[in-house]
Amino acid sequence: MHEALAAFIAQCESIVAAKEKTADRVTTIAPLMQKLATRADEFLTEDHKRPEAEHYARNAIHIAPSGNLSLFALVWLPGQWTPVHDHGCWGVVGVVQGLLEERSYMSATGDIAADSGIRLKRGGVILLNPGSVSSFVPNPDHIHMTGVARTRETCISLHLYGRNMNSFHIYDVEAGTRRLVDVPHHESR
Repeated sequence: MHEALAAFIAQCESIVAAKEKTADRVTTIAPLMQKLATRADEFLTEDHKRPEAEHYARNAIHIAPSGNLSLFALVWLPGQWTPVHDHGCWGVVGVVQGLLEERSYMSATGDIAADSGIRLKRGGVILLNPGSVSSFVPNPDHIHMTGVARTRETCISLHLYGRNMNSFHIYDVEAGTRRLVDVPHHESR
């Protein structure tokens, strides 16, 4: 593992062990993510940069054996978007290349306690350039869709999560429902 990447992972593990509150974790990790994103060309391999023609690609960089951290390089071709989703954990995102767009949603009725009867309303938008960092904490979870407009170039972003991000809720805004789905990823070689 490249020294910058290994140092980042070690620092994040220490922060997770030392800080119980998720807001404190993301506040402390965000500047580290910004620094890591600016050095990504030193450690991202071709495996980490591989796209998928049908949908955005999730390429694993590091998944902690304990399951308390995972780091992915997401590759977004023009026009690729996530569905509206949440994460069920905290996270920090740093953009390496391109322009990543986040469109927020929020519950119109308070906490979401079931998989149906959910009323979401659109929130704001965040545009993330190379070197930009975004973060989120659960409860209430960060509900959003993320992607790249058709008119923009390919984007690569680093996503650190406070768990092995192998599933999340996808929301059907019109139907007012959500369902938990498994999310695949490419393993690094």
